[in-house]
Amino acid sequence: MPQQSPLDVPEGDPFGPHNLPYGVFSTSGDTRRRIGVRIGGYVLDAGAAAAALGSPYAGLLGRPSLNPLLAAGRTAWRDVRRALTAWVTDPGHRPAVEPHLLPLEEAVLHLPYEVADYVDFYASEHHATNVGKMFRPDGDALTPNWKHLPIGYHGRSGTLVVSGTDVVRPSGQRKAPTDPAPVFGPSVKLDIEAEVGFVVGTPSELGRPVPLAEFEDHVFGLFLLNDWSARDIQAWEYVPLGPFLGKSFATSVSAWVTPLEALDAARTAPPARDFPLLPYLDDADSDRPGGFDLHITISINGQEVARPPFATMYWTAAQQLAHMTVNGASLRTGDVYGSGTVSGPEVGQRGSLLELTWNGRDAIELADGKRTFLEDGDTVTLTAWAPGANGTRVGLGEVTGRIVGSR
Repeated sequence: MPQQSPLDVPEGDPFGPHNLPYGVFSTSGDTRRRIGVRIGGYVLDAGAAAAALGSPYAGLLGRPSLNPLLAAGRTAWRDVRRALTAWVTDPGHRPAVEPHLLPLEEAVLHLPYEVADYVDFYASEHHATNVGKMFRPDGDALTPNWKHLPIGYHGRSGTLVVSGTDVVRPSGQRKAPTDPAPVFGPSVKLDIEAEVGFVVGTPSELGRPVPLAEFEDHVFGLFLLNDWSARDIQAWEYVPLGPFLGKSFATSVSAWVTPLEALDAARTAPPARDFPLLPYLDDADSDRPGGFDLHITISINGQEVARPPFATMYWTAAQQLAHMTVNGASLRTGDVYGSGTVSGPEVGQRGSLLELTWNGRDAIELADGKRTFLEDGDTVTLTAWAPGANGTRVGLGEVTGRIVGSR
């Protein structure tokens, strides 16, 4: 009986040829960073395969980072994806392609792009409402601007780290409402935020806003993102300018970027809007739904604690891009922006421990003990999938990080 090829991916595998996410890898025996494409349980050395096939895309794929491919633009993204699909599905290409596959467990995965700027949003109505109820119990849960614009802030791009990187517990000032003065020390309310990230490929001109209709011309793909948060540091510092040290110590991102084209079947309409939107944000007449039906799972130490649904996000990625450039701010290749915490209407759909424990009031039960916020040694893992064409699933990989003690 002939040996099965690694390219014979079992039917139903979420990393079949309908997906083909991009990453950057090396191996223990060869530390050169190379662009890889995940297919089943394997990684294809895309540059080596392109060279073996005499592909015109060998120059884009034979790089140590995705940035040149990102900068090449939407037509190149489409053409390279079509070529890759043919390489892994056409039996005639197997003699050239198979020697450049390696098992996933042999790959050392790296941050796949060079990050330019980083912006984080606050786009889940359920998350924002929960936070408002906790911290403004006598007032409106949502601030007056919330349903008129996607609220966001600029983060620290140098602290984006690839999945698997340990997260050092941050130290800073904290002050409980009953404390007479602030103290300095390690955060005692270390939290997660389950998010979806988007990476920009094509840059834009300074002074020229990017309209909703050009979202797919500029954004290459999406990935899972965990925006670690020190809630006690954040609570003391955020008035009046917002998040700073409570957020900037680490943001974990998946090693795999899923192209937007792989998620066509996951497109979905966002929730109904309660107020008319200004023209630059109004997507009512868009010919493509702006939301994505992504199903996220949060696990702590291997135990599932929540399943946030991305389809419930009030503001879409296209609206976020339009808003962050409407003042003329330019895009750069490698810009990353996060969706904000993904939370649904049910308790088991909340995307942060702040919400799951209601700011520490209600502990969650784990096999190794109760938690309100994260303890040293805890490992948090986010996974996700999206519906694909013809009943398939598109896997979004995972993003994981382990908490280590403060330094």
